[in-house]
Amino acid sequence: MPAWWSGVRVVRHSDRRRRARRRRVLWGGAEVLVTVGVLLMLLVVHQLWWTNREARRGAERQVEALEREWGHEGDGAGGGDPSPAVSGSPTASGSPTDPAPTTPYASPSRAPQRSYTPVGLPRRSQAYAVLTIPRLGLRVPVAEGVSKADVLNKGYVGHYRGTGQPGQAGNFALAGHRNTHGEPFRYLPRLRRGDDIEVETRTATYTYDVDQILPQTSATDSGVIRPVPRSLVRPAYGYSEPGYYITLTTCTPEFTSRYRMVVWGKLVSMRPR
Repeated sequence: MPAWWSGVRVVRHSDRRRRARRRRVLWGGAEVLVTVGVLLMLLVVHQLWWTNREARRGAERQVEALEREWGHEGDGAGGGDPSPAVSGSPTASGSPTDPAPTTPYASPSRAPQRSYTPVGLPRRSQAYAVLTIPRLGLRVPVAEGVSKADVLNKGYVGHYRGTGQPGQAGNFALAGHRNTHGEPFRYLPRLRRGDDIEVETRTATYTYDVDQILPQTSATDSGVIRPVPRSLVRPAYGYSEPGYYITLTTCTPEFTSRYRMVVWGKLVSMRPR
């Protein structure tokens, strides 16, 4: 072998093939990673933007539909009985025959003098009220039940079946998404004691004032939606006497469903339509 040949590296065809295979594997893996990344990005866009957009539009249309329906009923053009079911003044016991209200209200001067309740109970998933929270700039329909597919994912707020109705003695308990699907309760932590919460039905508008805020409790803490609401996990939060309460619940922290945040309010006024 000549002397000059000793410094030349011999490249076999098998080495070239192995390197080519490695390049193809690496290139294929990179393509898979890019594809997965794009799909994940599209999923995030769908969850954080598209579901919010569609749910908010649907919720706004539902609010408008309820307002049109109530307006027609007020003009005598709607179906059904447009008149409210009127009882005597509400008390903590909920008796319709008691002559005057006791003191479940935050301010006696704003205490309602009559109880206007819906005619008949709403059907499951039926939107039948409008929740307004001025501090949050929120105006959203309330539907019966807390089904994700039929209520919450539409951008609505859901009423826990079996809890009280607006203006009635007991606890009118609601749930709403904190993130995605309209996220009506996204900014619930901004509420402060004394803030107004309004619930409008076809017979009356009820105003509650925020009274207590439970920042975090277990997702299974059923005490927060009882007629006399009190946390079973954190008993320092809640009430010990009957009254006219509203409860707002949502997931916390954001983008998780591990815990629940709870806002309680007390009924302070009632205005017939």
